[in-house]
Amino acid sequence: MRLDWQTVGRIITRVVEEASRNYDRLDGLQQIGLDEISWRRGQRYLTLVVDHGTGRLVWAAEGRSKQVVERFFEHLGPQRCAQLTHVSSDGAEWILGPVEQHCPNATICLDPFHVVTWATSALDKVRRAIWNQTRRSGQQAQATELKGSRWVLLKNPQDLTANETAKLAVVGKLNAPLYRAYLLKEQLRMVFHVGYDEAIDSLEHWLQWARRCRIGPFVALAQTITYYRADIEATLLHGVNNGRVESLNTKIRLIARRAFGFRSAQALIALSELTLGGLCPPLPGRQRA
Repeated sequence: MRLDWQTVGRIITRVVEEASRNYDRLDGLQQIGLDEISWRRGQRYLTLVVDHGTGRLVWAAEGRSKQVVERFFEHLGPQRCAQLTHVSSDGAEWILGPVEQHCPNATICLDPFHVVTWATSALDKVRRAIWNQTRRSGQQAQATELKGSRWVLLKNPQDLTANETAKLAVVGKLNAPLYRAYLLKEQLRMVFHVGYDEAIDSLEHWLQWARRCRIGPFVALAQTITYYRADIEATLLHGVNNGRVESLNTKIRLIARRAFGFRSAQALIALSELTLGGLCPPLPGRQRA
C-alpha cells in the first residue's frame, strides 16, 4: 500500500488516541494485575496493567521501574486508587512499593506461578550443586544417573512418562537430599490446588519442614515465603492472581512476532491497546466486541 512501517505505527497511535478520548479505560477499576514483558533485546521492557474484571489492557508504558508504576497511579488519581480492592503482582519490590503507597484499601495478592517458580529455581540450584559435588568426588556412575534429571524433577508428577517416573525413582534412591528438595517443591505447588483452610495448614507445615530441612536454597526460600506470607494467604483467600496478565503477555508477544518485531515501544503499545484494550473502532460489516 506504499506505506512504510513508521507511518503505519503513527496511524495506529493516532487511532488509539482518538478512541481514548471517548472511552476511559481506568474508570471503575477494582481489581488489577501488574507485570512486565520484554519486547526487545537489550533489557527493553513494557510495564502492563490489566483489569481483572474485563481481562483488558488498561495501561502500558515503556520501562520497568518504580517510577513507571508511580506514573500509572498518578494518572489514575487518589480517588480511583482508593477504589482498588485487589492488586496482583509477582512480588517485585518496584511494584509493591508504589501499590502500598498509593492504594490504601487494596489487598496485595502474590501470583502463585511466581511462588512456585521460586521453588523450582531452588530445586535446580540443589540439583546442580549435588551433581557437581558427585562428579568431583569421582562417583562417575552416580553423576551420570543424576545428569539428565533436570526436567524430570521440574515436571509435574501427572505429566511424567513411564521412563521419567522410573528416572525419578532412581534419583530418590541415589540421593535423598535431592529427592527431598523435589518433594518440597511439590508440596509448595500443591498449596495452591486445595481449599483455603487446607492450604493455610499446608503452607504452615511446608514452612516448618523447609526451615529444618538443612537444604540451603530451601531454607532461604522459607525466609522469602515468610516475608510474603500475608500476600500469599490473600491469594489463597481471594483467588486473585496474574493468570489474565500472563495470558495477555502471550498475546502481546504474538502481536510482536506477527509484525516481525517493533522498532518503537510506542507503536507496540498502541497496537496492543487497539487489539487488547477495547479501543478497536467499529469496522464495516463487523460488530464491536
